[in-house]
Amino acid sequence: MVVRTSGLALLGATLVMASVTAPALAQAPASAPSAIVPGPTPVTQALNLPAATTVTPQTMVADLEAPWGMAFLPNGDLLVTELLGKLRYVKAGASWSLEAQEITGVPAVTAGGQGGLMDVTLHPNFSRNKLIYLSFSVGDEAANRTRIVRAKLEGRALTDVQTIFEVTPAKPRFQHYGSRFTWLPDQTLLISIGDGGNPPTSVDGSFIRNQAQNLGSHLGKIVRIKDDGSIPKDNPFVNTPGARPEIYSYGHRNAQGLVRDPVSGRIYATEHGSQGGDELNLIQSGQNYGWPKVTYGVEYGAARTPISPNQSGPGMVDPLAVWSPAIAPSGLAVVRSTQYRGWDGDLLAGGLRLDQGRGALIRVDLDKAGKVVGQERIDLGDVRVRDVRQGPDGYIYVLTTAMRNFRDKGQRNGQLVRLMPVNGAQAR
Repeated sequence: MVVRTSGLALLGATLVMASVTAPALAQAPASAPSAIVPGPTPVTQALNLPAATTVTPQTMVADLEAPWGMAFLPNGDLLVTELLGKLRYVKAGASWSLEAQEITGVPAVTAGGQGGLMDVTLHPNFSRNKLIYLSFSVGDEAANRTRIVRAKLEGRALTDVQTIFEVTPAKPRFQHYGSRFTWLPDQTLLISIGDGGNPPTSVDGSFIRNQAQNLGSHLGKIVRIKDDGSIPKDNPFVNTPGARPEIYSYGHRNAQGLVRDPVSGRIYATEHGSQGGDELNLIQSGQNYGWPKVTYGVEYGAARTPISPNQSGPGMVDPLAVWSPAIAPSGLAVVRSTQYRGWDGDLLAGGLRLDQGRGALIRVDLDKAGKVVGQERIDLGDVRVRDVRQGPDGYIYVLTTAMRNFRDKGQRNGQLVRLMPVNGAQAR
């Protein structure tokens, strides 16, 4: 079952929609904190969404240690990053297996707080050039940043490792790295970069989150680079004085989901709000997504003080969907597969925790125009969902970790899960 939405407010529904007669306002859910001010985008309470009954999780690999990102190889095998700094090789087949030894040649990472070895992606021409890309944190608690490297995968070793991008400025504390990858058809690479952290973390005399509106900073941005790290001449701020030329879009808090739909060409991102106000956004070149000037999020703490009185503003793009309480989004996939009836073209958004409880996937039902028309929850147990990808076999694969101790050294409680259709739910 999927909750369907329309322009009229649905009494008792879990999606709170804007009225056709008053498109600028949406009523807040009755149980939502009073500090969350109604805005123009529907607010979803994920815990109240209907639970999917058409798929069941199948564990393919266990014993992963704090997995974060994954990339499928052309032969169907899988590369998996572990936050503490290891790149692992998973053999696919009739019996999936995690190779005991990690891939060698991975650069040293700073594994602290939310940082470590994060996403991995293959060059679009990997079959020919064997290039892969990694995102990870470097530095110390006083000054750290995200670094992007590319390297050749030769057997089970990385060679010719080159740094092609680093975030400027460095930041204190180990928070908000973003770090998701997605490729565009021209073989340029999009990378999400977090805003640097929560108050009291500051830089240049103000809260670091304000860097998301500063075009002279990479923090709180999605950046676009060529496959060698050079800057595309058609980036939106290449000719803007004082702007970082890598910037593609700005006003983001901490986007840990980023994907391009290969059919429609649309680019989607999911990003963490502040104690609620998590967002699904349609990403477009040069656009401002508002953080922290406009937001559904609130300050951390019992008072839940609004960060901004505004949820929308001139020159700023409204989200397609908002989740409050938080789902803590991480990982995002577009389903382009015949394996799941009725899912083609939909989004699957991973959630680290739904209102501090279990994690899940949220299936976002999109119409052909890209409008959100419904949502449902895919429960996977007492786990955090860290990444979600469609495999070359058309099935959906999910990386999970335990809800607690998920990044403690020696806690090998991460899993690779495949979603299997049940009860005739496979597409025909």
